[in-house]
Amino acid sequence: LRTRLAVVVAASGAAGAVWLYLRKQKSQREWERRRAELRALGLGDNDIELQDHHGERRSLRDFRGRWVLLYFGFTHCPDICPEELDRLSRTVAMLDAEQDLPPLQPLFITVDPERDDAAALAKYLRDFHPRFLGLTGSGEAVRAAARSFRVYASAGPRDEDGDYIVDHSVLLYLLAPDGLLLDYYRRGKSPAQLADSVRHHMRNYRPLE
Repeated sequence: LRTRLAVVVAASGAAGAVWLYLRKQKSQREWERRRAELRALGLGDNDIELQDHHGERRSLRDFRGRWVLLYFGFTHCPDICPEELDRLSRTVAMLDAEQDLPPLQPLFITVDPERDDAAALAKYLRDFHPRFLGLTGSGEAVRAAARSFRVYASAGPRDEDGDYIVDHSVLLYLLAPDGLLLDYYRRGKSPAQLADSVRHHMRNYRPLE
């Protein structure tokens, strides 16, 4: 009986070890697949030349090494953009209160460079988080930045005063320090829910390299 019990225990131990090994291998394969997918996106892996709202030249590569929460919009947006930037600002403020977390850089890239020069961005962003950074540039550079994040943007018809609305994607993008996309958020999540998600990503982050 003791011999049988020893055999059963040994067999169970071996089976458990095999199960743990297979689980580890599966997790590794899933990570390798995810890494390949993220690399294929190429988000943030470019040197598109832009300008921040302080007048300094910037490249998307300048934000490597930082956690970034990014939004594409425009300063003449009547309601959605202010709501999203306020939501983003409150999320950053919540995470700033947790000293064990790295700082999160709030970033705004205009989809309306014709009207949104550095001065316009500086004036607009004063109402949001003090660490907010706005980026603009030539029409070509802004379109290239939008394409790199799969952002849709299209200016509507002008009214009699020359004003127009820009129809665009409404998403917040979370970028890891390696510059690649970790997550994105549609409208509807509260700042607390966004903070929970970002916090989870920060604490479970594994660099691609």
